[in-house]
Amino acid sequence: MTEVFRLFPTLLYQAALPEQEAAALNADMEAAALSFAEQDKAGKKWCAENGYPGYTSYGSLNDLPARAPCFAALKRKLDAHGASFVEALGYDLAGGRLKLDNMWVNVLKADGFHSGHVHPHCVLSGTYYVHVPKGSSALKFEDPRLPQMMAAPMKRADAPREMQPFFYVEPRPGMVLMWESYLRHEVVRHRGRRARISVSFNFKWT
Repeated sequence: MTEVFRLFPTLLYQAALPEQEAAALNADMEAAALSFAEQDKAGKKWCAENGYPGYTSYGSLNDLPARAPCFAALKRKLDAHGASFVEALGYDLAGGRLKLDNMWVNVLKADGFHSGHVHPHCVLSGTYYVHVPKGSSALKFEDPRLPQMMAAPMKRADAPREMQPFFYVEPRPGMVLMWESYLRHEVVRHRGRRARISVSFNFKWT
């Protein structure tokens, strides 16, 4: 008897807020994000110094839930989704918990992108999509085994999606994505005319 086992899966969590609820929440978050992009001098300086194509509050604002009720509401939603993902991953938190450690907005301008990276010192990372205009960039995930597969041949074009070296997710407003923070990912070039707005976040084990 021959068997092929699937070992050590890489899990990607995807969910969506109810459409009407997401629309109201997103309208408030979009207004807040654009306001930050205009008024956050420290954030604009960080973006200029680090070559970020647009605006992100990553290097300046670490208290979004306290700044606007829409971010506090989003945090409650993400806490619930994080708990669901923990169950799916089979984590034993040993009496501790996963805490939403930080959250930041991203206003990605046309032709902008974010090269491949991981989120060190975290357990879970993710993104919530606020405004996704036509031509918006996908989120691209990389097979974490690639550095160890030096002599492996390329995968066939008809190989299953989960066996390809890269996995792409097309964002939609109200979509929540979460993954384990070791997973390398990137935002491919944004082809939309209007800015693509999202909220990224990390969970830590406490």
